[in-house]
Amino acid sequence: MLLIGLTGSIATGKSTVSSLLSSPPYNLPIIDADLLARKVVEPGTAGYNAIVSYFGPTTPDLLVPSGPDMPENGPTGKGRPLNRPALGRRVFGDSPEVRKDRARLNSIVHPAVRKAMALAVLKAYVKGYRAVVLDIPLLFESQLDKFCGTVLVVGVKDPKVQMERLRARDPHLSQEDAENRVRSQGDVREKAERALERGEGRGCVVWNDGDKRELEEQVRRVFWQGVVEKYSPRWWAWFLWMCPPAAVVSALWNYWANLRVDRRWREKKEAERAKL
Repeated sequence: MLLIGLTGSIATGKSTVSSLLSSPPYNLPIIDADLLARKVVEPGTAGYNAIVSYFGPTTPDLLVPSGPDMPENGPTGKGRPLNRPALGRRVFGDSPEVRKDRARLNSIVHPAVRKAMALAVLKAYVKGYRAVVLDIPLLFESQLDKFCGTVLVVGVKDPKVQMERLRARDPHLSQEDAENRVRSQGDVREKAERALERGEGRGCVVWNDGDKRELEEQVRRVFWQGVVEKYSPRWWAWFLWMCPPAAVVSALWNYWANLRVDRRWREKKEAERAKL
């Protein structure tokens, strides 16, 4: 089974591509890291309790306010849901304090999400899917790209386009909030470069500076036909499904190959910094 790592940045069109891949003619299962991240911090979970314990004392509006439609102990009696905009203001930005808070939040959420993702991948394999999409905004940053057979980056070449789309989608964000959210997910053009560093068939980029029809065509021609059909044919997926030991060997080889790519990338970036 092919693991497809889908990533990008906020407002670049990643969710649109995810929707395309989950629909005909592709019909691929989508494992959405954002959705899982919400589930693992629902009231009553260990993640929720850890966030409330760490951020609660210094964030008075951390929880959704109680009122006629929100009981004091929440709809389920396990606590009121997290006030995500308030939590976002604590973790989006570049100051040392914000970076510390973001690291703490990630240390709570990421392990739980990885466990949920691993279970979802196993279920997809047992069901005999040819491929599964791991929709992860911080794919490279979380180092989950090492487990993927191929990586698809959805990007925009013009940063102004990204900012305009974000402000149009989330008009409640101030200019500063929008810029902080874009920076928190990294430069999508660098992510594109990193995907292509993996080599033909293992990394792919679709640029979403145009309309949806152009994006759909790129997904079909550049990614599906140029990567999946060419480098991971259906017979190979069936063979790995029918022979689990071969699937394990293939996964280990793929992980080793990705480690080499990651090391080469880091050495390249260190050499570039040394020249500055």
